Amino acid sequence: SPTGSHVEWCKQLIAATISSQISGSVPSEGVSRDYRALRDGNKLAQMEEAPLFPGESIKVIAKDVMYICPFMGAVSGTLTVTDFRMFIKSVERDPPFVVDVPLGVISRVEKIGVQSHGDNSCGIEIVCKDMRNLRLAYKQEEQNRLEIFENLVTRAFPVSNGLPLFAFSYKEKFAVNGWKVYDPMAEYKRQGLPNESWKISKINSSYELCDTYPAVLVVPTSVKDDDLSKVAAFRAKGRVPVLSWIHPESQATITRCSQPSVGPNDKRCKEDEKYLQTIMDANAQSHKLIIFDARQNSVADTNKAKGGGYECESAYPNAELVFLEIHNIHVMRESLRKLKEIVYPTIDETRWLSNVDSTHWLEYIRMLLAGAVRIADKIESGKTSVVVHCSDGWDRTAQLTALAMLMLDSYYRTIKGFEVLVEKEWISFGHRFAMRVGHGDDDHADADRSPIFLQFIDCVWQMTKQFPAAFEFNELFLITILDHLYSCLFGTFLCNCEKERLKEEVSTKTVSLWSYINSQLEEFTNPFYVNYENHVLYPVASLNHLELWVNYYIRWNPRMRPQVPIHQNLKELLAIRTELQKKVEDLQREAATRSISSSSDRGSSPSHSATPVHTSV
Repeated sequence: SPTGSHVEWCKQLIAATISSQISGSVPSEGVSRDYRALRDGNKLAQMEEAPLFPGESIKVIAKDVMYICPFMGAVSGTLTVTDFRMFIKSVERDPPFVVDVPLGVISRVEKIGVQSHGDNSCGIEIVCKDMRNLRLAYKQEEQNRLEIFENLVTRAFPVSNGLPLFAFSYKEKFAVNGWKVYDPMAEYKRQGLPNESWKISKINSSYELCDTYPAVLVVPTSVKDDDLSKVAAFRAKGRVPVLSWIHPESQATITRCSQPSVGPNDKRCKEDEKYLQTIMDANAQSHKLIIFDARQNSVADTNKAKGGGYECESAYPNAELVFLEIHNIHVMRESLRKLKEIVYPTIDETRWLSNVDSTHWLEYIRMLLAGAVRIADKIESGKTSVVVHCSDGWDRTAQLTALAMLMLDSYYRTIKGFEVLVEKEWISFGHRFAMRVGHGDDDHADADRSPIFLQFIDCVWQMTKQFPAAFEFNELFLITILDHLYSCLFGTFLCNCEKERLKEEVSTKTVSLWSYINSQLEEFTNPFYVNYENHVLYPVASLNHLELWVNYYIRWNPRMRPQVPIHQNLKELLAIRTELQKKVEDLQREAATRSISSSSDRGSSPSHSATPVHTSV
């Protein structure tokens, strides 16, 4: 009967209440219902409850958990673990103290022993991908606290535990559909393609030519599919040279690919040699092709001994090979590890500059920018087509092509254009986001992890500092992109390539990051933006013009935060700018109306001038 079931529910609620009072945690079964009922009669619980996204559910709640803050000391509060976040809130402080960490940013969770207020306590250390570590402590005798650790590990690493990433559960609705931001056919049409030299090919529509490339490719018009297949067999992972960008006037192009499989015996492929010649011939302005190999020359030689290699100028007579000497993914990962060590949790003021220098992080940023400037300059000033590759063509290649395109094409410096650039050069062309970031994977020591996309965004930020009015987006836009690179809230950066995303139905089962951003553009708009159309930007790639991105790398340190509310000030400036633009448009319309009116008056008036009538007031 209804009455009987209600009594049974009350019994369960009482049991849950007693359990929470004894152990400080609530079982995950039915936790949302029980906790909501408890909350109604418990103001503290109500105040400490975690906010939930549509589709998010609570897995465990524990009271009296100590967060050991490196800046404020120990803070006691309520810990909530959901399938998306770890949330700690203490209402003992005013304003309430909150730590809200998406589980996707967690790289490692470890049990540690801690001494806390004389009690022998258990602890958890949480190492994050976004430049911070967290420590929690709780009393050892409370065995149910194991549930905290187990839930954290299970939910932070869903892929390793046979669970879906939270992006597939997130049900928020936005006014804008971000999955429609990038349409390859529309983007190539914007570039003036196809034309007499370049065609849009569907040879990879089933991902048979190259399983890590997009379905839509732009290749030279005269190239036959059979020859393209032979070129794919000669290029690492089948990543043939395909067009990324074409200059609207000179027709000089940026094409991207992977290394050729030359090997120690200097193997050749006549179809590949002819193919690069065809790329050069498509640009009538130049009789040369520059091949930018992102790697160090010595590393390329090592790759050659293992079956890879680079284009020999005797086999490609009209090509010039340039090594950009950029280090590999392992060097970059180690550099970021060193950077994290010096910025979190404490900063050694006396050795700050030498410590930053010892990480080589800014030096590697400089090398990327310098390489991209050389590519952009060859296209713009030299009117010469370029081919860009590294080993596999999905890490340094993406960094260089995207940065060069950002310098050359003002469209990519708008919010929509930058989203298209990321979708095109990074996501569709198979940067291995899942592998490099390690979404939902507990193997924190995986050698394939590397901050390649982070470096690209850092380079973009450096450009916004040198050209503060040239970009439509602001700093928050870039930080938001990086935060959701890790969060697994959106589907944008999931998987390793287009083929995988199609298989996982990412665009129909998850929400795009661009839906979130494009539904509130005022948050991400730069009030100083001026559309420098057709202006090429050449940032100064020198260490004395680069700086560490404090608002990203050191934002968790309260002593390093800006002393004025910069973002709020920028929003107010944007509102003033919008208001002034509206006034200008109103005045222009009024002036145009008066002009039309006076013209018609002159046309209909008699030839002799009328005596004006003066009205005295």
